[in-house]
Amino acid sequence: MSNLCIDTSAYSHFKAGDSQAAKLISQSRNVGIPAIVLGELRAGFLMGNRAAKNEQELNMFISNPVVKVMDVDEEASRIYAELVVELKAAGTPIPTNDIWIAALSLRDGASILTFDKHFELIKRVGVYLLKVN
Repeated sequence: MSNLCIDTSAYSHFKAGDSQAAKLISQSRNVGIPAIVLGELRAGFLMGNRAAKNEQELNMFISNPVVKVMDVDEEASRIYAELVVELKAAGTPIPTNDIWIAALSLRDGASILTFDKHFELIKRVGVYLLKVN
């Protein structure tokens, strides 16, 4: 596997020791983590009682040479808009942040690693849907 984009659920399960997530992340040559995911994670950290520890672990993960933070740009915004229209026309809305994650994945040619089934509603993006053990 070459390009992987991890969502919040994938990172959380990876950190919790999920073997499926760990295997796919470790086998990937490029691991993208969307800035949107960083925001979701950091909000969760601030609501918990291990904020500093979680932030330190996240920074270590991001510093790995195969990990790249995926920022929103003009191209991603165009893809996002297309996805919103496609999902609305199909009557299959999904959370806004997940549409952004999918847009970044499409822009970078990455497959999404997730535990969230609704990503499969976006037909243009590859999805590695993991199951909770």
